[in-house]
Amino acid sequence: MPRIEPVRAPYAPAIADALQQIMPPGLEPLLLFRSMAASPRIFAKMFAGGLLDRGPLSLRHRELVIDRTTARLGCEYEWGVHIALFAERVGFTEQEIAAIVHGPATAACWTAAESALIGLVDELVDRRTIGDSAWDALRAHFDDAQSLEAIALVGYYHTISFLCRGLDLPLESYGARFPPKELPHSS
Repeated sequence: MPRIEPVRAPYAPAIADALQQIMPPGLEPLLLFRSMAASPRIFAKMFAGGLLDRGPLSLRHRELVIDRTTARLGCEYEWGVHIALFAERVGFTEQEIAAIVHGPATAACWTAAESALIGLVDELVDRRTIGDSAWDALRAHFDDAQSLEAIALVGYYHTISFLCRGLDLPLESYGARFPPKELPHSS
């Protein structure tokens, strides 16, 4: 059970309007959103700074950054929602989904641009900064606006991961689970 009681319908008008804008038709508002709505101020601030609109990165690249960030931070709730709602749409294969969680940035399934994004996430999660080689790899494929968007997404989903984990949110009923880490084959 979440640590803060999520709000239930009927929602306050501002909350209802925001939820209607971001939730796909027919899908109940996420437990995360309903939990944040327990504080209208936090709810409003998170949505105002949420990067939920279409940005300069392709949807595939955006999801790769979000999914790698949430996986690296152990946030199965948010990772599972994004995989369930976007993986098929952006064409992630099972191998890529497993590599998002367990693989290196240099896994063979990634393009050079995708490896650069994963490297960026890993640098920010591990070192809280971006080394020159990771920056150069990123800039070989992405312009100023795209690079800033990628960094901001890592930061935003760091916050989202802390909220989900701190609130101890159970997975959504349709949420994906982290894939098992494959054991090495014995000879």
